[in-house]
Amino acid sequence: MDSLLQFVFAPGIIITLALTVLFSFKSRRSANTRVRGLNASRMNMCMGLMLVFIAGVQLFLSNESTARIVIGSLFLVIGLFNLFAGLRNHSIYRTMQQ
Repeated sequence: MDSLLQFVFAPGIIITLALTVLFSFKSRRSANTRVRGLNASRMNMCMGLMLVFIAGVQLFLSNESTARIVIGSLFLVIGLFNLFAGLRNHSIYRTMQQ
């Protein structure tokens, strides 16, 4: 079971990290406010998913110590908040006029 979770969490972390960096560069280089906001919201969504994957590693694949559970729970809460904020901002910027 642990090896199956490793095959899910490791590529998930790497892919979302790459997408976070990509959308960060796109957001910073864009001159259009709408495109900048869309890319920033996509970056937030990817960062939120990455933090959720990291929390999964901390909670499911590590020794059951109190520090790991606290850190994993903290990453999970921050990741879900980033995911929610990214989804909310994406819907706002998507409806903006060009």
